[in-house]
Amino acid sequence: MPRRQVNFAPEHYYHLFNRGNDRQNIFFERENYLYFLRQFQHYLVEDTLAVLAYCLMPNHYHFLVCLRSHHLSEHMQAFSLSYTKAINRRCGRCGSLFQGRFRAIGVDSDSYLLHLTRYIHLNPVKARFVECPEDWEFSSYREYVDLRQGTLPKLEAIRQEMGTARGYPAFVSAADMPTRPKLSHLMFDE
Repeated sequence: MPRRQVNFAPEHYYHLFNRGNDRQNIFFERENYLYFLRQFQHYLVEDTLAVLAYCLMPNHYHFLVCLRSHHLSEHMQAFSLSYTKAINRRCGRCGSLFQGRFRAIGVDSDSYLLHLTRYIHLNPVKARFVECPEDWEFSSYREYVDLRQGTLPKLEAIRQEMGTARGYPAFVSAADMPTRPKLSHLMFDE
């Protein structure tokens, strides 16, 4: 496989995402989502990155992260392999689960950072799985609006931009649904 074009640097923000091989599901039951988050935390959160926002969809995932180290690729590879092996065992399947390596886009402005959180949190609404982002269990939106006290997302950077938790729902609901962040042709809504 060709080498990745993104140069990862600590203290920079990145949008990480991937989808199922042949656009197939990567989550088959509720426990898969929860296991994925536990494994992500185990392999990546302690030393490698801080999560600002996330959304897990049936056939893909999105994470907005701030890197802490240069070891993202190695830790993502170990995480993906671990999750794939567990799902293959549980579901009696074999082969790759993901469509190649994870993808990453550097976040180059505060404005893009804010819009990216909104894009990530609106994924289940846009896909018509739910009517409101707070109804989707497998995203960090509930932490953003103080409906859940999770430990995975670090809200400080976004809250600093928004002011309070009350401003975030208005920001999200003001979204023009067809509008996507730049480079959206690389993202997964299907």
